[in-house]
This record gives sequence, structure tokens and C-alpha cells, in this order.
Amino acid sequence: MVLTKEYLYEKALELLKELIRVPSFSKHEDQTAGKIEEFLKKHETTTHREGNNVWSVSRNFDASKQTILLNSHHDTVKPNSGYTRDPFLPLVEDGKLYGLGSNDAGGPLVSLVATFLYFNAMAELPFNLVLAATAEEEISGFNGIESIWHLLPKIDCAIVGEPTLTEIAIAEKGLLVVDCLSKGKAGHAAREEGVNAIYESLRDIEWFRKFQFQKVSPTLGEVKMSVTMINAGLAHNQVPAECHFTVDVRVTDKYTLEEVLDTIERNVSCEVKARSLRLRSSGIDDHHFLIQSATKLGKKLYGSPTTSDQALIPVPSIKMGPGDSARSHSADEFIYVSEIREGVDSYIELLQVAGCRLQGLAVKL
Repeated sequence: MVLTKEYLYEKALELLKELIRVPSFSKHEDQTAGKIEEFLKKHETTTHREGNNVWSVSRNFDASKQTILLNSHHDTVKPNSGYTRDPFLPLVEDGKLYGLGSNDAGGPLVSLVATFLYFNAMAELPFNLVLAATAEEEISGFNGIESIWHLLPKIDCAIVGEPTLTEIAIAEKGLLVVDCLSKGKAGHAAREEGVNAIYESLRDIEWFRKFQFQKVSPTLGEVKMSVTMINAGLAHNQVPAECHFTVDVRVTDKYTLEEVLDTIERNVSCEVKARSLRLRSSGIDDHHFLIQSATKLGKKLYGSPTTSDQALIPVPSIKMGPGDSARSHSADEFIYVSEIREGVDSYIELLQVAGCRLQGLAVKL
């Protein structure tokens, strides 16, 4: 059975509307997982589910071929106070589909689902495909893509669906969140007693503000450190004994998280504790067949400052999808209906060219 693109555009839009209607905040995505599972089964696709993660493997799987993961998430953040519309009411107005999660990452997700169905209907493929609609991406939770990795077939590379205007992020910064504690000694403020922990913290905060790591990534630029939270003091007349502050560190592919953490520890006097060493930077070789295919199509390639499930996928990957990252988490979130069509077309075209390269065939555009 050959599925036409027109049919897939229509069904992708219908699925997105159904997903918008159901709240799917991180850790509470059970209903959207059920809808995705039901949609795939209606299209004669064998599905697997673990928690709120749903995946499917292309038929006629051949272990001798490259396996490409098509991954996006179906959890959302909570709607912010700026909404003027019902975030769970999918409405199309002036070519825009409004609704929470429509852009991040409902549009990319349903476009990948349509793409998977398009290729899965074919008798033979030059590669294997695995579609994974996963949970907890918005909170980098432990029950998302990371939790099912060992259940998937061996994955060689991945396309991660996020709103990128169908441009391609070939690298992504990792995330290191560091909690710091500067210690002093409590005393009465009027008698100049004690050691002020806030003042003790200032030297370290200034170091975070000014320090520059020497290695600069050609795709991701410099490592960026930002002090984003600070808390100290119990009373206006008491010199604080402790000052807590938090640093957001965006790490490029030029450093490991461990190397950055070691540099911090060697240069500051406060106590330092990393929350996690899971969210690593990602990248892909210029000669990889996905990058060669993207280049052939004239796709814009760039390094992304934001973090996605790429950080938890331990194989070469790219980030690509319909929609605009600037709309993510915004009030009255929307995606253009035409962007869904563009997303499906872009994914299919990229995989068609990739298939030709894997087979050693000439690419005709």
C-alpha cells in the first residue's frame, strides 16, 4: 500500500489536533501516548510501549542495514499566564494552528510519524527506520528516550524532531547546572561581627562572569557560564553565614562536562556540586551521510545553543523540524499548517537522498 503525501499531510494535521486537545505535561503524557499508539495501529504498524514512550520499527527490518531513529517528544510545558486562548483547543485561523505543544514539538512529531508511515509502506528500504515518540523531554527526565534506549534495535544515527524552520542543527550545546555554596560566619550586622558569605561569594561570581574557556567550537562558539540564581540571609540585621547560588553552563563539543567541572573547581573557593553529568554536547561528522545529504539539498547547517533529547542520544544525530524555536513556550503557541506539509516533505526528501547515498546511487533533484 502506497500512502500519498496528501493523505499523510491530512492525517498528520488530524493527529496534531488530537494531541493538542489532551494535556500532556511532563510525567503526565499517558493520554497522548495512547493516542499516538492508537494512530499507528490504525495504520497497520506494530507498536511498542514502555511508560509513556511509544515506538515502532519499520517492517522488513534488516540488521545488515543502517538504522535511523526518528525521535521527537509529546510532552509539553505548562501554559504560561500570557495565554489569551484555550491552550487545549486546536483552532486554525489565518493558516495558523493554535494550541499548546503545536510548535514544540507537536509539529515535528506528527511530521516524523507521517514520514515513518510513508517509508514503512514500501516493500524494501535502503535503511531501517525506528520511530520513537518519547516523554519527559521538557524536563530532561529519566523516563524518556534514555529509559528505552536498551529496548530499541541498534541505532546508527538519529533525526531529532524539534522546531528549526526545517534547517538542520548539526551540533548542540550540553548543559551543566552547578550549585555553589559560599560560607562565612554569622554575626550582628550593627557590630560588624562575622564574615559575610555574600561578600565571600562575590569573588567567585565575578570569576564566572569573566572567565573564558580557550577552545572555541566552530559550530557552537564558546562555553557560556551564567549565574542565574542566588539566595542568602535570614534577617536584615544578621550577617549571613551561607550564600547559595546557581550557575547555568552551556558546554560545547570542545570540552567534556567533567573537564568544565574540574576547571570550575580549581578556580573558585566556594563548594561546587553538579546536578547532573547527563546532558552532553552533541555533534556529527561533516562526512556523515546525513550531513552530505543535507548539503546536497542546500539545507542551512548551524550549531544550536538549546538542549534537546540529542543530549541523551549516544549516536550521531541532527536536529530538524517544522516550526520556529522562537515560538516555543510562548503564549498562544501556534504552527502554520503549511509548515506541517513542509516538515513532511523535508524529512522525506532528506531520507530519500540519504538512501541514495547509502546505496551509492547518483542523487537527482
